[in-house]
Amino acid sequence: MMATAPAHEFLTDHRGAPKPRFEMPLSYEAARLGMAFHEAGHAVLAMAYGMRVITSEVIAWEPEPGGWALTGNTAHEARNTPPYRFAAMAAAGEIAQVGYLMAYGLWTPERAYACTADHDREQAIDMLAEFGYCLARDHVPAGGKSWGMVRGMARRKVGHLWREIRTVAHAMDAGTVLTGDEIADLTGMVNPRFEGGVA
Repeated sequence: MMATAPAHEFLTDHRGAPKPRFEMPLSYEAARLGMAFHEAGHAVLAMAYGMRVITSEVIAWEPEPGGWALTGNTAHEARNTPPYRFAAMAAAGEIAQVGYLMAYGLWTPERAYACTADHDREQAIDMLAEFGYCLARDHVPAGGKSWGMVRGMARRKVGHLWREIRTVAHAMDAGTVLTGDEIADLTGMVNPRFEGGVA
């Protein structure tokens, strides 16, 4: 665990606003594994949908003596990814983290709420809008999809890939940072290489 907070970009959303903070009523160890499931959800679905995963990590620090805070980051590169699959990858983190609570007998309404990742939803909405696709928060827009529909896509894919997500989450919890190639080795999935992309 780091003694100080991570770099500013890990604590802000894609617009530069601070990410909301939620109290997770769990021990540090259980909450850290939950964050690893969150990032593993992003990383495994990214890879399953043909994106290149660069790194996926849990970031922990001590904001005050005896306290702890957690976030995570999954860096990826997407090329020609169908837009709603990109959105499902964004939704997968929260879904995998709540799935962890349920699978490990830790689920409560308060803990599920603390998994909320509206910044992932907002990033997906903004990214899709840049390319002319409509993703709405609370309704099905003409010619587009709702966040609920995208969450349904992600929930199905997370269910199919739960073994891979669990494997990656436990490895990430033990090692903090995994490269995309390490994730591919752990899961048997393919981490694509793009011409002129990140090595």
